[in-house]
Amino acid sequence: MSNLVQKFQEYSSWRSAVMLALQRYRTCIDLVQVSDPACDQRFSHALARLADDKLSIAFVAEFSRGKSELINAIFFADYGQRILPSSAGRTTMCPTELMYDETFPPSIRLLPIETRAEAQSTTEFKQHSQAWTVLPLDISSGEGMLEAFKQVSLTKRVTIEDAKVYGLYDEDDPDVSLTVDGDGMVEISQWRHAIVNFPHPLLKQGLVIIDTPGLNAIGTEPELTLNLIPNSHAVLFILAADTGVTKSDIEVWRDHIGGGPGRLVVLNKIDSMWDELRSAAEVEQQISKQVASVAHTLQLEPSQVFPVSAQKGLVGKINHDDALLDKSCLPALENALSNELIPSKQDIIRLQLASEIDDLTSSRQALLASRARSVVEQLVELKSLRGKNQKIIDHMKQRIDLERKEFDASLFKLQATRAVFARLSAEVFTSLGMGILKKNVADTREAMEASKLSAGLRKAVKDFFEQVDGSLQTSEQKIEEISEMMGVMYRKFSTEHGLALSTPMPFSLSKYQKEVRMIEALYQKQFGAAALMTAPKVVLMKKFFDSIASRVKQSFLQANRDVEAWLKVIMAPLEAQIGEHKAQLKRRRQSIERIYSATDSLEEKLQVLEQMQAEIESQKKTLSVLEFDLKRTIAAEISAFKAAA
Repeated sequence: MSNLVQKFQEYSSWRSAVMLALQRYRTCIDLVQVSDPACDQRFSHALARLADDKLSIAFVAEFSRGKSELINAIFFADYGQRILPSSAGRTTMCPTELMYDETFPPSIRLLPIETRAEAQSTTEFKQHSQAWTVLPLDISSGEGMLEAFKQVSLTKRVTIEDAKVYGLYDEDDPDVSLTVDGDGMVEISQWRHAIVNFPHPLLKQGLVIIDTPGLNAIGTEPELTLNLIPNSHAVLFILAADTGVTKSDIEVWRDHIGGGPGRLVVLNKIDSMWDELRSAAEVEQQISKQVASVAHTLQLEPSQVFPVSAQKGLVGKINHDDALLDKSCLPALENALSNELIPSKQDIIRLQLASEIDDLTSSRQALLASRARSVVEQLVELKSLRGKNQKIIDHMKQRIDLERKEFDASLFKLQATRAVFARLSAEVFTSLGMGILKKNVADTREAMEASKLSAGLRKAVKDFFEQVDGSLQTSEQKIEEISEMMGVMYRKFSTEHGLALSTPMPFSLSKYQKEVRMIEALYQKQFGAAALMTAPKVVLMKKFFDSIASRVKQSFLQANRDVEAWLKVIMAPLEAQIGEHKAQLKRRRQSIERIYSATDSLEEKLQVLEQMQAEIESQKKTLSVLEFDLKRTIAAEISAFKAAA
């Protein structure tokens, strides 16, 4: 088992352990009755985030650089043969996602290339199952799977006009004429996108592998440029050891990949440099020289360039030839991926869970503390009644009634706050609503269609981004108003009525603003002011806008869901404490009334309250133990789960 596979399995075991700890804590909260609908929603959200957690690795290269062979060597060697087709020439003609979704049977879903003529992105087509061609995948037959996988290498011939409509023919490209046959037809991929649903153990645990076509597709398929590559947790940029960095390699690296976390360069096919007429030291020196050259050209540290032989590594694994596997240098690349990629992915999940778990645990403990304080107050109150007459008891009832009257007055003021809260919430969704975004998209498409000049096209897209940014800023202002108003209300109830309320849960749309700016930056790289807007470029720009609109739509949908969840949660601690406090006041008055009517009930009541006090203390300890266990599990290093893996 490779280090990468082992680390991923450890990460998966850690994730499962966190889910179990979260479920145990949730069960305890339900048993001690300190849960509420908002709390349940947050638990469900956290568990869903863990269950749906994906780790995506994209393989990017010019054709014939050995991408598919590298995927076979790293992930599928245990099958004892190649799973992805790997041969001379182009074997991957369309972007291919290898993943597992248990709601679908093992299959290959293929999106026809003709869909590029429509104003919808690949992401949007994923919601329309009827648009895809679905082929079953016989996972019991290695040969059968290999034949099915060959679908991604199929091509077809179309007219030049059709190729232009699809944005796949640029007549200003001097090399494109070489693709035209004697009948004036152009060879293109038969499919636009492929999704392989394959129950491989790692894919079932959340790994997603993205196999890309040649570099020419990076600039023509918006799904790659705007979604798959930027959102991948790791990108392996594969070069050939004998050729090094070509001009097209440099352009793709600078425009679409660049340096940064999880971005590695693989110098594949070093076996082409193995030479029996040279000593091992001479061969190693030659490889090191090529690594240094590539690192210098791409402005990287040499440690970020990994010389490997994917083919020899695959053979070494299949034949259990450790010497050949070591010589292929594949383990060094796998170690780099496992040591950099998986811990950073774990950190992301930790950060996402941290604030949510802290808010949940502190608010539950606050409710139990409030309940405990109420019991103590009742005990003190009832003990003071020993031997007291009717006059003193009446006085105590009046004092409780006064407290309740003052509390009801505060609740009356809270109603006005709720009205303002409802108005501001509606205003948030007015500016963030999908209706406004859809209108912006439609207006932009209309402006692009009406414009014959590149300046008009660019202005239409620029206006679109300004409108989107304006909507997010307006919503952010309303969210700040809500936060400030709720902060005042929290402080008021804490000060006047002794409710245990911390600062309201903060929220911001800043991450969505950053995401939209990132999408705009990707667009600017592709179609900046300096770019020459030929007729094919105009077609391509319109295709890219379809994907831009889809990507922004996804961001807005998620922003709407997050805002809705936050609006429910921000009121929840206050509502829970108010409900608890009202119940406490009612119980206190009932206790005093019962004690006066039956003199022997005072000691019985005191005994019951003391039992309640002990029970609450026990609940607090149990909850604290489970809370500690949950936080310890989240903070644990994945190496602690080695035995479980």
